[in-house]
Amino acid sequence: MKPPRLTFWQGVGWAGFAVVFLIAAAVAIWRGDILKAGLDPQIPFQTYDPPAPPDYASADAWAMRDVRAPTSGPAAIFFLHSTTFDGGADWNGPIGDPKADAYLERVVIPNYAGPFARAGAISLPRYRQASLYTRLTLRDDARDARAFAYGDALAAFEVWLAAHPTGPLVLAGVEQGGELIDRLVRERVAGDAALRSRTVAVYLIDVIVAADNLSPAVPACATATSIGCVVGWSQVGDDNDGAVWRRLRRALVWDDAGRLVDLAGRPALCVNPVSGARSDAAVPARLHHGAANATGLEWGLRPAFIDRAVATQCRLGILRHTELTTESFREVGNWADRRKARQYNLFYSDIEGDVERRLNVWQASITP
Repeated sequence: MKPPRLTFWQGVGWAGFAVVFLIAAAVAIWRGDILKAGLDPQIPFQTYDPPAPPDYASADAWAMRDVRAPTSGPAAIFFLHSTTFDGGADWNGPIGDPKADAYLERVVIPNYAGPFARAGAISLPRYRQASLYTRLTLRDDARDARAFAYGDALAAFEVWLAAHPTGPLVLAGVEQGGELIDRLVRERVAGDAALRSRTVAVYLIDVIVAADNLSPAVPACATATSIGCVVGWSQVGDDNDGAVWRRLRRALVWDDAGRLVDLAGRPALCVNPVSGARSDAAVPARLHHGAANATGLEWGLRPAFIDRAVATQCRLGILRHTELTTESFREVGNWADRRKARQYNLFYSDIEGDVERRLNVWQASITP
């Protein structure tokens, strides 16, 4: 008995199903590339007209300006936030972009500025940040956009510094913000003896920095009580060796001309945020002071901590750590959000304690 023949319309139906299946499969396989391409400005940076510059004399140019928590300490803290602007038509985000600002206030400030609240008054400038797209490609245009953001960082720093002519200073930045603070320290702080003497510590959070780029005048923090030094690391889970090699291979660092160049096998800086020291020694989880998911938390409120939970060790210049498996420490959000700085802070309480300890040492050092 012969099998029944397909009718014309049945054939069309099966063909259509096959096309839809192939399209769906292609989207699943190349979804990241498709989404990334949608963030590409599609114009050379050299012909790009950037957004209007911020006026740091205006309150609108600051997400926070000398904001204090109750019983905060005497330090003035200059904090540069991580990437919050996705991209699209712009290489660099305009000041006051609603979506970027909402992410900054909901995620970045509570998780990453929060640990510094008890140390003093926090100032957090808005700046024409390089878009998320510039961190997903190594094109020269993207490097230029990232370098362009430094002009705003420097301008904001000068205004902030003029408003704080005396007293202890703390500089901190996360991801893109840490990249900019690294250059700021090298070019503006390291050569100024008076400014160095006021610097309690510098925090470069979740960013790769070339260890041999650090100035001897502002070195890596050798111990938990060192002052005038840099605490910096880039973190990857213990079970993700592939991410380590990808991160090191794609890392860009500043050269002496202010350009972003390949790390090219140079050692990366790793100061363990739990021990507070530049060391390759394994730090057991029992010494971990506390992780927190502070996303959405109102400023001034302290989050709940999970302590004694994360073991750490600097290996190959990367901070390797055990993962937390609780629901609040899982990656959430859309494709772009999952490629930004994490929406929680594994070392919230460790950073909080670190800056307070170094501030106490600094104060003791100037007491007659």
